[in-house]
Amino acid sequence: MKNLLAAASLLAALIGPAVSPAAAEDAFKIGLILPMTGPSQSTGKQINAAVKLFMQQNGDEVAGRKVEIILRDDAGVADTTRRVAQELVVKDHVSVLAGFGLTPLALATAPIATQAKVPMVVMAAATSVITEKSPFIVRTAQVMPQVASTMGTWTAGQGIKKVVTIVTDYGPGIDAETWFVKNFQAAGGEIQSSLRVPLANPDFAPFLQRVRDAQPDAVFVFTPSGQGAAFIKQFIERGLDKSGIRLIALGDVTDDDQLNAMGDATLGVVTAGPYSAAHPGAVNAKFVAAFKAANSDLRPNFMAVFGYDGMQAIYDAIKKTNGKGDGSALIEAMKGAAWESPRGPMQIDAKTRDIIQDVYLRKVEKKDGELYNIEFGSVPKVRDPAKPE
Repeated sequence: MKNLLAAASLLAALIGPAVSPAAAEDAFKIGLILPMTGPSQSTGKQINAAVKLFMQQNGDEVAGRKVEIILRDDAGVADTTRRVAQELVVKDHVSVLAGFGLTPLALATAPIATQAKVPMVVMAAATSVITEKSPFIVRTAQVMPQVASTMGTWTAGQGIKKVVTIVTDYGPGIDAETWFVKNFQAAGGEIQSSLRVPLANPDFAPFLQRVRDAQPDAVFVFTPSGQGAAFIKQFIERGLDKSGIRLIALGDVTDDDQLNAMGDATLGVVTAGPYSAAHPGAVNAKFVAAFKAANSDLRPNFMAVFGYDGMQAIYDAIKKTNGKGDGSALIEAMKGAAWESPRGPMQIDAKTRDIIQDVYLRKVEKKDGELYNIEFGSVPKVRDPAKPE
């Protein structure tokens, strides 16, 4: 907390009197802060590729303003995120900060967004509380209670009575555990044990052994994007794929980016999530084809769509404000914004500045010789249940 306060004080001293980004520079600059290296680099790679694709498709000029992306790598380290954000605001005069691959990175930047009155578009971090940390935060990523509560309700409806939960021990994981358990227990389910895995250098093996010993009907899992393959590998090594214990999870585990490499052991795994590369419809088909063509056949995952939609929110706000780029006006323009995304209908909640979206139930199946998360059910227009309407 002392570091955050010191950073905010330093920023205030450096900024001095408020100067609108539009007045400071002709270009509309977006400071894109992503983990391009380190454990979460797959998130950075996907979002950066989606941002580039969006600009290729929609141009780099909006309402008379040239749009410029300034990409900075924070390697998933909060202190680096904070320093980079300060530099982007003070030295580069960005009109918007965007990206934020993990919750601690978004939380580190929130005081800077507030002090500088610069909108902060969260394209990845999923902990519910993030949007409450600054009135200048808007999120186009998922919110963890949305998907976890949906999964809890579905699981209880399948005759699954006893579950062990395994989540990564940080904000989104705790949200995932809390809201899965809340909805599962409300429908009569029993949680045998709730296990939390360290975020740094995770080793799932000892936790999977505890699952094997408990013999639940199912194990519910959340890992950050990029760690699903490691989890599945250890799940198989422990023989849990043949144990009769069902694996149910959130979409981060069967990440489209890594799913084919995980192998057939994932067949039949049910997850809840806001996006699959196999999502039906013309908008997504066009998006997937263009993304793969621009990225050496790389399949887009949910992070890519979150980044793509983040750019949509920014471009629409620039248009609504006639290119002026004032932070408060941009935030007001984003509130209530709605559009058709590759993931389906999207809206930014005017009250919470969080996303309202459909949540899909998916099962891993083979399609054209590849593994995909195939949707078999959905819950429309899901808000963050942790925030009252």
